Amino acid sequence: MSDDAGRPDAPHLAVDGLVVRFPIMGGVLRRTVGWVSAVEDVSFAIPRGRTLGLVGESGSGKTTIGRAIVRVNRPQSGTIRLGGEDLLALSGEELRRRRRSFQMVFQDPQSSLDPRQTVGQILAEPLRTHGLPASGERNARIAELLGMVGLDPRFTSRYPHEFSGGQRQRIGIARALAVEPELIVCDEPISALDVSIQAQVLNLLEELQERLGLTYLVIAHDLAVVRHLAHDVAVMYLGRLVEIADAEDLYAAPAHPYTIALLSAVPVPDAAAERRRRRIILTGDIPSPADPPSGCRFHTRCWLRDRLGGPERCRTEIPVLAPPDPARPGHRAACHFPAEARAAIDPATLVPVARETPGA
Repeated sequence: MSDDAGRPDAPHLAVDGLVVRFPIMGGVLRRTVGWVSAVEDVSFAIPRGRTLGLVGESGSGKTTIGRAIVRVNRPQSGTIRLGGEDLLALSGEELRRRRRSFQMVFQDPQSSLDPRQTVGQILAEPLRTHGLPASGERNARIAELLGMVGLDPRFTSRYPHEFSGGQRQRIGIARALAVEPELIVCDEPISALDVSIQAQVLNLLEELQERLGLTYLVIAHDLAVVRHLAHDVAVMYLGRLVEIADAEDLYAAPAHPYTIALLSAVPVPDAAAERRRRRIILTGDIPSPADPPSGCRFHTRCWLRDRLGGPERCRTEIPVLAPPDPARPGHRAACHFPAEARAAIDPATLVPVARETPGA
């Protein structure tokens, strides 16, 4: 374990230089003919008891990162440290014991629960695997877990199909909590639920974090959801982080053109303000991760690049995460022109402002 793991300012989860690629198999002999670059040089940290929201379009690599953290995917390079310990260095029995510390809540509660097991059996399985608690106390622990997520402890003999989607997700959360983890990766935890149920599950996650001191990585494509739950937000595009900041700072002053485009699509609870807003429509589709663009991966769809006349730098040079404002080093954006991005929009409406006419 790292010597600085006990420092108050040390991150609870630290991901550094993470690279995850998947082979493309082809030919009669099924040889590797290429690679899909799912995650490329991603780094971030989450302090203990806080939530990082990881957002982006489908195919941006968010879930791949979550699955790498819980050791479902094996990265090609990089480190993942939890409490100062490198999870990628663990294997066998060491890894099995350490799995108690990190759990995952999956997107689809229907497919993530075994339909042949009762709720009691589903919750007993992780307890039995890790020897928690003594076998005679497991029924009491199962009842306690159901109560923690707002379900009747008498439901232990029911099967998953007898519950609503929101109730099944609560069962998934209870299963993640069963082994008393430090970190929970929530992969689109409410996207498969009815809108009327989503707020209940979000409030439950928030309450459990306050009560148990949990650290969350919340993967989502809905920026409104992330704003409700996350302390910090990281935005991904085609396998790379393009912006990371404190949640309030990112929503108030986004600095990457992709983040600005995403935020322009989030409705605001003010009819007059909503009428003044105009969504920034990104042209084209997200490129293939098997053949990503050179330079800035967003340049093929970037509205700011078009506005600036298509600078060659965007096409040839990979931007690094850097503070767009020196006074706020915690807010970093991977854009060559963050000042121009902020100047190009009205921050109150996220509508691009009119261009100045040369010589005016």
